Amino acid sequence: MNIKTIAEMAGVSISTVSKIINNYDDVSQKTKEKVLEIMKQTGYAPSNSAKTLATKKSNLIGVIFAGELNIDFTHPFFVEVLNSFKKQMGLLGYDLLFFSNVKFHAEGDYVARCKHFQVDGCIVIAGQEVEAAIYELDQSNIPCIGVDLVLEGQHSGYIMSDNYKASSKVVEHFYLMGYRELGFIGSDFSEISNSRKMGYIGAIKDFGLPLKEEWFDNGDDFFEESGFHAMEAMIQSGSLPRAIFAASDLLAIGAIRALQMNGLRIPEDVAIVGCDDISVCQYTTPTITTVRQNKERLGKLAAHMLFDIINKQAMASSVLLESELIVRESCGSLPESPLLETGTHRVRRIR
Repeated sequence: MNIKTIAEMAGVSISTVSKIINNYDDVSQKTKEKVLEIMKQTGYAPSNSAKTLATKKSNLIGVIFAGELNIDFTHPFFVEVLNSFKKQMGLLGYDLLFFSNVKFHAEGDYVARCKHFQVDGCIVIAGQEVEAAIYELDQSNIPCIGVDLVLEGQHSGYIMSDNYKASSKVVEHFYLMGYRELGFIGSDFSEISNSRKMGYIGAIKDFGLPLKEEWFDNGDDFFEESGFHAMEAMIQSGSLPRAIFAASDLLAIGAIRALQMNGLRIPEDVAIVGCDDISVCQYTTPTITTVRQNKERLGKLAAHMLFDIINKQAMASSVLLESELIVRESCGSLPESPLLETGTHRVRRIR
């Protein structure tokens, strides 16, 4: 059973059956009902490849975890963003296709693979040591949205939290708590970590606070072990800041473990603030003060932005979302502070 047989049984042309399958309007209701009834009786279901050929759309979205060091499915922040994205794209009528980048230095690239699988667009999740093939994809005609990754091609956009402003909120909180000796733990290989670090340093200078290089330590990635080793090195140096901003909650968890193993109390000896507000922050001892990024909103906005580019309903653009400081035990409590009135859902369009 195929489209030709259906056309013969209905006494119509193959093109008419194709139009009915793909919901064209220029077919009479009577003909449409006749063809659909025959398809129902015969159990015929058009293949996805046939529909793709007719409409030039596959309704597939490529998902790429960028970078030689990528987060894959192991980072709770990006998993929550991706879950939100998946749900919204499903409501918009799209399925997801996950690309592997294990052999991205080998023959073949993302552009060729996207064309091979006929994806309608891609979401690209930030990693570390991003491969050149990502930026080739960015400059192609394939619609792309980067999450925590700047993409600026003609058919690309990106979405992320305003990292500079988030870092400023952390410094302001430390300042209001009376902390003047501030440190930082991040990752040398992450653009997001570096932007948080730059915003943090800028805010420290704005408040006229001392800036000591030995209180800034970068690990290899955003995970617990890097936070642990960075904090351990700082402890062994014999010079500790009074408060530390960790560029991710997982780094903060590792740092807390190192402090506790060395008999130091949080926040009595060293206060800690993380970033992302992953769910485990509520259950650690102490619970972690953190910068909350609206993960559901990030995923939902990424889906709508990509949908609009694919369907030419809007120009490619990029937005920054405002974050919120969530105060818990690891860095005191200021329930009356205006710092908490941040407006989680505000969005700033930057191009």
